[in-house]
Amino acid sequence: MERNKYVSPFSTRYASDEMQYVFSEEFKFKTWRRLWIELAKAEKALGLDITDSQIAELEAHAEDINYDVAQAREREVRHDVMSHVYAYGKQCPNAESIIHLGATSCYVGDNTDVIILKKASEIILKKAAAVVKNLSDFALQYKSMPCLAYTHLQPAQLTTVGKRATLWMYELIQDIEELEHRLDKLLLLGSKGTTGTQASFMELFDKDEEKIKKMEQMIADALGFPGCVPVSGQTYSRKVDAYFLSVLSGFAQSAYKFANDLRILQSFEEMEEPFEKHQIGSSAMPYKRNPMRSERICALARYVIADSVNPAFTAATQWFERTLDDSANKRISVAEAFLAVDAILNIYINVTSGLVVYDKVIYRRVMEKLPFMATENIMMKSVKKGGNRQQLHEKLRVHSHAAAAKVKLEGKANDLIERIENDPAFPLTRQEIESELEPSMYIGRSISQTDEFIENYAKPVIDRLFDGNDKAELLV
Repeated sequence: MERNKYVSPFSTRYASDEMQYVFSEEFKFKTWRRLWIELAKAEKALGLDITDSQIAELEAHAEDINYDVAQAREREVRHDVMSHVYAYGKQCPNAESIIHLGATSCYVGDNTDVIILKKASEIILKKAAAVVKNLSDFALQYKSMPCLAYTHLQPAQLTTVGKRATLWMYELIQDIEELEHRLDKLLLLGSKGTTGTQASFMELFDKDEEKIKKMEQMIADALGFPGCVPVSGQTYSRKVDAYFLSVLSGFAQSAYKFANDLRILQSFEEMEEPFEKHQIGSSAMPYKRNPMRSERICALARYVIADSVNPAFTAATQWFERTLDDSANKRISVAEAFLAVDAILNIYINVTSGLVVYDKVIYRRVMEKLPFMATENIMMKSVKKGGNRQQLHEKLRVHSHAAAAKVKLEGKANDLIERIENDPAFPLTRQEIESELEPSMYIGRSISQTDEFIENYAKPVIDRLFDGNDKAELLV
């Protein structure tokens, strides 16, 4: 590796080889050649003077790209597409005359970009499903474990550790469904010509419009797409990039939410991300177990959320049939959004495959707050034994605030139960009071909600998309 030039962290630290390949020059240029082959096949089938031997020659050199010839030519003519047409022609002299016939640069450039959107999205879906699988297993394991729930980051009624995981899953599943929707709607540009009118093909096919439409459908079929866009300028609408990056921003938001929650839980010492045997948490404080992976998720997620604005501006500023100010921004913003979300999901898979739960800490923290939550039940039980509801409510208010002050101001244990036991207004024994301090009485439908959610929402995603690999190795 050269150390005197900038190197993207996505290549060296974050994104997988699988995702990097989709955005590589090799994938791009091999896809260009595939597009030229499918164009020639369609044109031949529809009557143009193209021979089987010419197509066979193109197919014989579909993979072995002569990059040196293309690069030398590009230094001369300053045009990447025509440089690769030239290089392909040198390898296929008999087919040279029919390469790129009737097409403009966006035929290979934009159609390849659409294919890249599809391939990259399929990787995202597969990895997101792996996260859902991990969280689903986790939720089922801990669906019955009561824990403090929070509103305003203040203790509220109880939930369970597993039920909380369904919240993380549901947000991610919504992102998955949104990305699947975008893929269902994704169309190739096709071969529309310089301003989208297909004028060059009108000339080639003697104004036979049915043949032109058939040609585009044949190309779409060969490349696994339902069709081509009905109308365009020179390019596919840049709103497509904006749509996809908006969905990627959604994945980033969901992962950010999970990672932030886990960072807080790790601070509470209730849960932790995996911490490897020889991992160092701090250069200065040897005892530290910092949530470094969750922090990395948050850092990358912020980048994606901000990056998603780029294609929105690009789509808004395209003039008439096209301008070229999209190109430099597009090739950076789209690629890096996918690479970043790929990295986020790699970490998300890694973290959720080894979440650590400290059940005794969770129980202790529940029991510290449960007396406050049990006051309504204690009040109702007291009323059934002859107590006055309004008087008991006021006494519970006073006792609760006094117990809270003892905890907060004196650093002592919560003595609310003792205060209630010693107050003659409450006709209950210690045993009757403590019977209301069973945490499982306060988790509502957490268990059944978890089971129902996994059966009806998580399992279909897992069955549809999970490829059996629920682990991810981090580059660094």
